[in-house]
Amino acid sequence: MSGDARKAAAGLSYLTGFGNEHASEAVPGALPEGRNSPQRAPLGLYAEQLSGSAFTEPRAHNRRSWLYRIRPSAAHPAFTRTGDGAIRTAPFTETVPDPNRLRWNPLPEPPAGTDFLAGLWTLGGNGDATQRTGMAVHLYHANTSMERVFSDADGELLIVPERGGLLLHTEFGRLSVEPAHVALIPRGVRFRVELLDESARGYVCENYGAPFRLPDLGPIGANGLANARDFQAPVAAYEDVTGPVEVVNKFCGNLWTATYDHSPLNVVAWHGNHVPYVYDLRRFNVIGTISYDHPDPSIFTVLTSPSDTPGLAGVDFVVFAPRWLVGEDTFRPPYFHRNVMSEYMGLVEGAYDAKAEGFVPGGGSLHNMMSAHGPDRETFDRASAAELKPQKIDDGLAFMFETRWPVALTPHAAGADHLQQRYDDVWRGLERHFRG
Repeated sequence: MSGDARKAAAGLSYLTGFGNEHASEAVPGALPEGRNSPQRAPLGLYAEQLSGSAFTEPRAHNRRSWLYRIRPSAAHPAFTRTGDGAIRTAPFTETVPDPNRLRWNPLPEPPAGTDFLAGLWTLGGNGDATQRTGMAVHLYHANTSMERVFSDADGELLIVPERGGLLLHTEFGRLSVEPAHVALIPRGVRFRVELLDESARGYVCENYGAPFRLPDLGPIGANGLANARDFQAPVAAYEDVTGPVEVVNKFCGNLWTATYDHSPLNVVAWHGNHVPYVYDLRRFNVIGTISYDHPDPSIFTVLTSPSDTPGLAGVDFVVFAPRWLVGEDTFRPPYFHRNVMSEYMGLVEGAYDAKAEGFVPGGGSLHNMMSAHGPDRETFDRASAAELKPQKIDDGLAFMFETRWPVALTPHAAGADHLQQRYDDVWRGLERHFRG
């Protein structure tokens, strides 16, 4: 499918401002005027509110959408337990948190007929989904489109494609998301994943805590980082079909299934701010130094899930987008450091400027809190001797899920064949240069 065809299939529209009220209708007149739940909704539809926050949370934090649908969500049979596959959920107690630096190659090829849900593979996480705290790191590798529908009651899903495009059929409409884009499916929103290529591979951050929002800009001022106007919501689109449809619900860490006699993606119109969206990472407005040194990587934050402690995120989504390096008398790659935050890093394309080899698209690294890390020896030697001319970094796109708590691994991540066994070797040979 061509790029234009993919956009047309998705029917995206720009949000009027990140987190603000938005509205869309697939049929003119489907949205009621002046009332959310009139005595009789237009066109014989059912009015239904989907709440992503408590009713009484402050207005600025309140997330809800009104859906006008062919049949209400309440019209479904009982759910029964089904297998969880390789999906795991917090609390992660099967292994102890590991202070070692860890790195994985990409997921192996999946069996034929693996859809997005079956292809989800949990690396680890923290917190407690039942207490709405913490996060999980998942990867996915799929080679067939979903016929079933999925929703996650435990948290929102930030999808980061690395290979292959996805068309996300949601209750709100369709979202087309390609590598170098991200898509956000809010907590509880039902969706189905159609592959736009033969296979698809990528990363998912499951956020159990406060919904992702744009970070405050502070001294940066009014402009910079991700611009609210660049986030796109789907245009309303609905499925008016009958017949058996499997619906899978993730609830308190387990998967539950039910067979509906209709598609639950039957919303004809909607308005609200608990809305799925897509964002092009190439639109990120990178902020950096124009003198010496360079700011902490928090300056690359696209989205943040705040916690009860100001400035200490449950999870941040950080992108290392193309940018210029101009700092004088400055070691330009990321510096050696130990961090109170835990960092999972992935690579969407190209190479990362702090790693010479071994860190590849589709793979990832985990540096838990206070684990010492930084440039490998080859990168250190090269950067220490480089002539400091202005340099454009535009041959890679890396990202990070950064979280306040240590990430505990799942047993299958700790024992995976694609876990690199000699990752520590990249720091061997950092010689003693002290001349005191």
